[in-house]
Amino acid sequence: MTVKQFTIFGNKYRIGSYILLIELSSALQLAFGRFQDGRVIPIPEGEYLYIGSALGKEERAGNPLARRLTRHASRSEGKKPHNILPQMQKLFASGEIAGKKGSAPSAKKLRWHIDYLLDRPEAEITHVVIIQSPLKLEHKLSELLEASNDTSILAPRLGARDTKKSTHLLQVTDKNRILDLLKQEIPELITL
Repeated sequence: MTVKQFTIFGNKYRIGSYILLIELSSALQLAFGRFQDGRVIPIPEGEYLYIGSALGKEERAGNPLARRLTRHASRSEGKKPHNILPQMQKLFASGEIAGKKGSAPSAKKLRWHIDYLLDRPEAEITHVVIIQSPLKLEHKLSELLEASNDTSILAPRLGARDTKKSTHLLQVTDKNRILDLLKQEIPELITL
């Protein structure tokens, strides 16, 4: 487990938000399920980020945040998981993330927009920003990241089917500047 793979904010919640940094090794033409009626979207080779959350009830057993991230690092139909999965499982087992360790990935079915990209072998999760907080931060994170000169939108609302005003999958031109921005802004966002 290295600093290069995980950036963690907060420390007592099993629920929260997250940002996946994804490297795409070659360009794709991809339909994101029923998004835009199944229209194929060209996705250039490069780096991307995805904003998500696992805000199930904190009182429930298990670890919604660990379970969601483990799911994202898995692929469907027995395909090779993302390279980050073993380090992610070690992180959850270490107790560094609140609650019990994440469950082993079960058979994954493509459900969310991001699943269609993460299921491809050309896509690899390279870093995860974990925000342990009960606050709904997806929209604020999306606003912050969409406003950055280091991101661009592939398609409005992509990855954000539960909102009409934000996009959760963005192309990134400089991931180090994005990580610096997040390190600067997230502590203020999670202050209750």
